Amino acid sequence: MCGIIGCNGVESAVPVLINGLKKMEYRGYDSSGIAVLCKGKTVTEKKKGRVAALVKELERKANSEAQIGIGHTRWATHGEPSDENAHPHQSGKFTLVHNGIIENHTKLKEQYLKLTAMKSGTDTEVAVHLLNRFCSDSCLEAIAHTAKQLEGSFAFAVMYEDEPEKLFCVRQASPLVVGLGEGTFAASDTAAISENIHTLYRMNDGEIAVLEKDRISFYDFELNRITKTPDVFEKSSYTADKGSCEHFMLKEIYEQPEAIRRTVEAYLNENGFDLGLKPAKPERIFIVACGSAYHAGLVGRRVFETLAKIPVSVETASEFRYSEPLVNEETPVIIISQSGETADSLAALREAKKRGAKTLSIVNVKESTIASESDFVLLTRAGPEIAVATTKAYGAQLSALYLLGIYFAESFGTADKNELEEMKKALNDLHKSVSAALNCEEQIKEIAHRLKGIDRAYFIGRGAGFAAASEGSLKLKEISYIHCEAYAAGEMKHGTISLIEKDTTVIAMNTQTALAHKLQSNIDEVRSRGARVIAVTSADSKINADETITLPEVHPLFAVSTQIVPLQLLSYHIARLRGCDIDKPRNLAKSVTVE
Repeated sequence: MCGIIGCNGVESAVPVLINGLKKMEYRGYDSSGIAVLCKGKTVTEKKKGRVAALVKELERKANSEAQIGIGHTRWATHGEPSDENAHPHQSGKFTLVHNGIIENHTKLKEQYLKLTAMKSGTDTEVAVHLLNRFCSDSCLEAIAHTAKQLEGSFAFAVMYEDEPEKLFCVRQASPLVVGLGEGTFAASDTAAISENIHTLYRMNDGEIAVLEKDRISFYDFELNRITKTPDVFEKSSYTADKGSCEHFMLKEIYEQPEAIRRTVEAYLNENGFDLGLKPAKPERIFIVACGSAYHAGLVGRRVFETLAKIPVSVETASEFRYSEPLVNEETPVIIISQSGETADSLAALREAKKRGAKTLSIVNVKESTIASESDFVLLTRAGPEIAVATTKAYGAQLSALYLLGIYFAESFGTADKNELEEMKKALNDLHKSVSAALNCEEQIKEIAHRLKGIDRAYFIGRGAGFAAASEGSLKLKEISYIHCEAYAAGEMKHGTISLIEKDTTVIAMNTQTALAHKLQSNIDEVRSRGARVIAVTSADSKINADETITLPEVHPLFAVSTQIVPLQLLSYHIARLRGCDIDKPRNLAKSVTVE
């Protein structure tokens, strides 16, 4: 989940490293650090806290003229956030930054490093000490030997004082790209270096890259030379600018209609679908994802089962590969991931492929590992998302699932053609409905002022409303730190209603007119026990609650796309009133690249 960056042959390494770390701070912000090689000696600066704290420290010191350096922004796994546990780590003439987890670090300490004094509580420090122990004449040989001892996931960038013209990079199960431009560059994320390069290479597992000033060489762990073909990539013109908004999250909520429009228009036009798929109707589909992507998958299940008449299993990626999944060459698996680097989802993808399944990924990053390893890719067009709590990327994922559902139904002949044409039109207009839903913000602000002091909340819904409730609950808890849970509305009376007392906040999601009377019964049950209920519904459904947020009418299968908007806004405004760090909530990172 950490972010690493390296550069060689640049005019000045420090600003390049800092700029890259700022672009990767979504990957972790417990601490950050850089190291540069200047006149054959390593100079290191690292600091607990945000990259801004590191920059402030560097401003008090003379700028380095170094042309080679490495940097790191950390999400703590082993060892608390502190200056000592911040990367880079050093041993002898080696300096290293790491993204990943070394699972056998304790065993390696016992085997090789009993007499070595550790300066940190990290697993990473073991790796840099092993490099120092195993090195005789060749840094490359030491890296290959060390890499073969390690278990877990790792991407390293390494500097060695005896070879000051070279930067060494290693990848095993953690993302890493390298590139050529006015110098050579490496990073966990293409966005961190895209403005500096004209040629990009994606490193694969079990590879080492040697970055000199004007060329890059590749090797496997047996030190055999590898010839690699450059990846196609688009230079990013995106600038991390909040515009007139106080936070990126609010800006990205308002960018949601455009993300939906771009995603739909990329695959559906006046001539029909342009998905590049030729599906045969399967007996079953698996959707595998984590967090908000998993909640999108719950909506996808409703859409696929309703339209394509195919049973769908939605699985948590972290459990999928350990559960002996019943997939084979007849069972397609859909992986949903915003970053395309989510470790659990990537592991699930590889498990599915190992079992012979065809895989389709819904991702927002074309150059990502999940995209590159999938049989088919449906790219969402949300653009870069800076806030840790996803909003517009989630909305784009929903749109991609709607597209697939209609396409499957059309391909398999499982729904009325006229109805499908109406749905295509509704999908093309969905961004307008989502844009209209944003008009509820003033009402949401008033509700947020009343709810800012609560310590718990419950979200309920039926059908797709439960999926919306699940995502709304996650949004509120992750940025405001209020304890909240989501339940299928009918399940409340099977135990959870015992927690309802006077003034308990319950938010009820009504996405389907046909189920409105059932949801009303559940609302009445909790109100009779003192709960204050806020209902989110469309104009064509009458719901009796303490307060109602009424949204534009939309096709019932697409209703989650409009109804999630007030929940995103509510989470944002409550967190703002509570003084929370909205874009970078505590303990979280945007891209979860460790299990």
